[in-house]
Amino acid sequence: MPNPTPSAAVPATATPKQRLRILLLSPRGPLYRHRGGIWKKTMRYAPLTLTTLASLIPPELNADVQVIDEGIDQIEPDKLQADLVGISAITGTSLRAYEIAAQFRRRDVPVVLGGVHPTLLPEEAQQHADAICVGYAEESWPQLLRDFAAGRLEKRYDQSPNLKLTNLPFPRRELFDTSLVNVAHTIEATRGCIYQCEFCVVPAAWGKPIQKPVADVVADIKQMGARRLIFLDLNLIADLDYAKELFSALIPLKIKWGGLATTTLAWDEELLDLAARSGCRGILIGFESLAQDSLDEMKKSFNARRDYQEIVRRIHDRGIAIMGCFVFGFDHDTRDTFDATVDFVLDAKIDLPRYAIMVPFPGTAAHRRLKAEGRILTDNWSLYDGQHVVFEPKQMTADELLHNTGRAWRKTYSYGSIFKRLAGARIQLPVAIPANFGYRFYAHNLHRFYTCDWQLGLET
Repeated sequence: MPNPTPSAAVPATATPKQRLRILLLSPRGPLYRHRGGIWKKTMRYAPLTLTTLASLIPPELNADVQVIDEGIDQIEPDKLQADLVGISAITGTSLRAYEIAAQFRRRDVPVVLGGVHPTLLPEEAQQHADAICVGYAEESWPQLLRDFAAGRLEKRYDQSPNLKLTNLPFPRRELFDTSLVNVAHTIEATRGCIYQCEFCVVPAAWGKPIQKPVADVVADIKQMGARRLIFLDLNLIADLDYAKELFSALIPLKIKWGGLATTTLAWDEELLDLAARSGCRGILIGFESLAQDSLDEMKKSFNARRDYQEIVRRIHDRGIAIMGCFVFGFDHDTRDTFDATVDFVLDAKIDLPRYAIMVPFPGTAAHRRLKAEGRILTDNWSLYDGQHVVFEPKQMTADELLHNTGRAWRKTYSYGSIFKRLAGARIQLPVAIPANFGYRFYAHNLHRFYTCDWQLGLET
């Protein structure tokens, strides 16, 4: 069970005989925004956080629950009625989460904050909430709700050190409006990652990897009736034996799926063959950088065997499309890095390339190092989104990093570049073509959805 820190109790606003009204919210970010976000329906998939939390509400509380994701709907605190509000926040949405929390608390509605940002910065989050959940909430969230109903809410609930993902209820997906997303069926088999990449929040926030039993994953897919789905795992192949067991179990289901993995996938022939046979049709891979110095800097040693052309070829040979992710702004990056990366993306025929500016998220080794070096430019968390520069680069100016990242996007998603990549790869074209045109719109409209002057971040 969780290990809450004692504090003054917050009185419950519902008696056991009343139906407890629980409101679960996910604040907006600039990419996914109701009536104006950069991504349209064809580029969206159903998230799992709120529906998972809803499934964990103890049945004996007889609660009414509502979920609102601001990516597809509006959150209007003054018009919403609840006895308890739970808000899940990442760093980029944390300020919006605090804003929403303040509006509810002014009405004396207790607010619980959880998610990766409150896990990374619990002391900060506690200033904006009546209670926080730190870490995974499978055990702490139900305990928090029981305490609330009994009138003894604590200020902090921590993840159990022995948390297991067995015998859990299926997410209450029926509470999420899937009419505004393209992929309604999403699932999660594992949590965490075995690697310790310097800029990644996963080792800082979540600790050791944990897994759901393969049988539970298969049962969830069957009860959904899914024919295509997305695994939201951060690294689906972190445990190779588990991944092989999972992929083998998926083969009889005859589904099509996409997910996230590392370059390790390409070097294990058995694993790669099983992935293809199990229905994998697209995989997101974090190549991050072409420079070995940068890979060493970020402690991404598993990319050291980095014949990226061969990796792409092996995966394409199995009919699997690749979303290749690259990060700009490492200390060894220069002005030449951008063109070299785009040239590789075109030559390797990456199906769906994606670029980001390195983000030194709070709580990570990268943030601690850059903070010690006096290179963090702002603590305005809303700018920590992968498209703003929040630190001083080493080999270029912040403005050059921002400008050249945008230029890489536009060059990669010119009509000629799209044709060259897709005509060369010829993988999953019915999906790849509309996805590329979606990203073309993104690449040419960054200025509409982001504040592209990094200096605005220094005003806070």
